[in-house]
Amino acid sequence: MSKYTNVVRFKVKSGQEAKFEAIFKKSDKWSGMIMHILAKTGDQTYVAYGLWENEDKMRAAMPDMISLLDQTRDMLEELSPELGVTDPVSGNVIFET
Repeated sequence: MSKYTNVVRFKVKSGQEAKFEAIFKKSDKWSGMIMHILAKTGDQTYVAYGLWENEDKMRAAMPDMISLLDQTRDMLEELSPELGVTDPVSGNVIFET
């Protein structure tokens, strides 16, 4: 099985950035997770990145990831009517250095 990755894009409501960041900073590293990164990509925009041992490990951690997001949903702005407040993607790692 190949490594797997997930990426989620957010836009945080103005004035909620520090609280949002603090929730991510105190989150656990889940079983099978190799790396968990939160990057600030703009004034109110963020990307969360997870690198996993494999897809099964990521899927098993979904309830925990959703629980983490549930703690922040009221701090997030809608990205679009189609997406809601998160823009998640995931897939197999093809290349890494």
